[in-house]
Amino acid sequence: MIEITSVGGYNEVGKNCTAVKIGKDVFVLDIGIYLESYIKLTQDEDIVRHDASDLMEIGAIPDISSITDWKDNLRMILPTHAHLDHIGGIPYLAGKLKSPIMCTPFTSEVLRAIISDKEVKVGNKISSMSSNSIFNFSDDIKIEFVHMTHSTPHTVMIAFHTKQGIIVYANDFKFDLFPTLGKKPNFKRLEELGKKGVYAMIADSTYAGDARRMPSEAVAKQKLMEVMLGTDSKNKTLIATTFSSHIARLASMVEFGKKLNRKIVFLGRSLAKYTAAAEKAGIINFKKDVEIVKYSSQIKKRLRQIYPEKHKYLLVVTGHQGEPGATLSKIANGEFKFALGQEDHIIFSCKTIPTPTNIDNRARLEATLKGLHARIFKDVHESGHAAREDLRDLISILKPKHIIPAHGNDSMRDALAELAVEMGYQKGNNVHLMRDGQRIRI
Repeated sequence: MIEITSVGGYNEVGKNCTAVKIGKDVFVLDIGIYLESYIKLTQDEDIVRHDASDLMEIGAIPDISSITDWKDNLRMILPTHAHLDHIGGIPYLAGKLKSPIMCTPFTSEVLRAIISDKEVKVGNKISSMSSNSIFNFSDDIKIEFVHMTHSTPHTVMIAFHTKQGIIVYANDFKFDLFPTLGKKPNFKRLEELGKKGVYAMIADSTYAGDARRMPSEAVAKQKLMEVMLGTDSKNKTLIATTFSSHIARLASMVEFGKKLNRKIVFLGRSLAKYTAAAEKAGIINFKKDVEIVKYSSQIKKRLRQIYPEKHKYLLVVTGHQGEPGATLSKIANGEFKFALGQEDHIIFSCKTIPTPTNIDNRARLEATLKGLHARIFKDVHESGHAAREDLRDLISILKPKHIIPAHGNDSMRDALAELAVEMGYQKGNNVHLMRDGQRIRI
């Protein structure tokens, strides 16, 4: 018998968490934070020390009371990748769940960095398994990591091989045929899983209503190149910001900064954390090209040193969503005494995550930057999530008997359900729309 509890991420984009019970064994897939509530509380995208019950009360982390009756049977926590909406809740909740954590090497390095940096006591053993590997949990259950492309390295789909068939957990991914860092998705293995028989698929719904294929990271790199190399920035301050976990995008920024003969400095805690994790995992080697400054007091001092020759630098900073506690907002607000001048360049290589707090924060930051007469380049970006036609391809390849839309609000999950119906499935029969805290037996 297979039971699935939609712990979090089924009402909203964030705090992703799904529990799967196979026979008597329970596995928790992802434990994320809901950035809207989290940033409203902390004023920053980085993990800070807080009481788990307070965070649960405001909806910033999943409410694990929905799996209290399964706690004694919990065997493993299995994060799919290193984004905070998938691992950010682990430092707060792993101790309550008391089971080992297994994830890919980059994800494990990020987790260790978060735990070490904030001196959070997490007694759970953290182990790594490479993508395209299989772990024999028992005679009846095998756990497989299938390599996928996404906007952070070492992302996987997780496949459980059981007596009833294969269960595939597909949060988050996109089918990037031209990745700028790492390999293409493992389509061959997905096809093999489809032929073996996929019993249930839990899938990312975020862009299920967007009728297109999601463009490659190579497209985003081209956009970034056109802004950084195709726009005259001579004698101007050049500042870029993106998701700290987006190592491929950061690598592109470093490449173009070098072509501009600028000294490259990364400013901010989360940038330091993610790049150090990527170095340890053997993904990048920024050390010879990039200076990294982590803490606010150090950043303030370094910016004073840079200021007389600021036109010779590329500053890559935290604060792409306008978080008040991040580096870019502090520069714009004058907290670091680093004045921005007429037509200095500010590049947002990201999209604004459409939540009220992020929209307000970004609007406030952009208004401040415009008041300083800076030149703003927005949405120099392509998403790491599958769009509707990618999801259609996934369903065609895996041919799952049951589909559970996840990772999205009602309209997003409805869009994936509608796509499934288009492809011959039936709502309520083999397409299951769930909300946070619900349980289904299939």
